[in-house]
Amino acid sequence: MATYAVFDVDWHDQNKAKEYREKFGPALEKFGGKTLCAGPPDVVEGSWKPARVVILEFPNPAAFRSWYASPEYAPVLKLRREGATTRAAVVIEGPVR
Repeated sequence: MATYAVFDVDWHDQNKAKEYREKFGPALEKFGGKTLCAGPPDVVEGSWKPARVVILEFPNPAAFRSWYASPEYAPVLKLRREGATTRAAVVIEGPVR
């Protein structure tokens, strides 16, 4: 079952953001993940004020968990944790139930 990861990220260190984006793709693709969209959202309802939302897709929950805990992603995750504020990181299984 497809699995989606949604992140609300606000980068404060643009050098780390650049390095993160360069290294992110190869680590993601190794586990079957892909970026569906990433950018500033247009909030049409509610009080949520994210700077940047990223939505990833994985083939299943195990692929997401393997990627997130992998040695390939660990140094990339460290860049995000040092260079950005992550307000939310959620995982949702699809399709709609």
